[in-house]
Amino acid sequence: MSKQNRDYEKNPDAFPDDAAGTPGMTLRDYFAEGAMQAILGYEGVRTRPEINADDVTKAAYEIADAMLEERAK
Repeated sequence: MSKQNRDYEKNPDAFPDDAAGTPGMTLRDYFAEGAMQAILGYEGVRTRPEINADDVTKAAYEIADAMLEERAK
């Protein structure tokens, strides 16, 4: 999701720094980062070689998107 196409109402900046004029991390990225930590913290994921980084990343962003959707209700 590029910042140009981002709906700032649904996916705001997680840590905006208005004084510096930098947008910071998006809330979607912040949620995905938390989900990824939880996924990688599960022993079963780390011991299964068929699960790769693409699978983990996709799952983390699916969780993040669900969190944003729920948050918008």
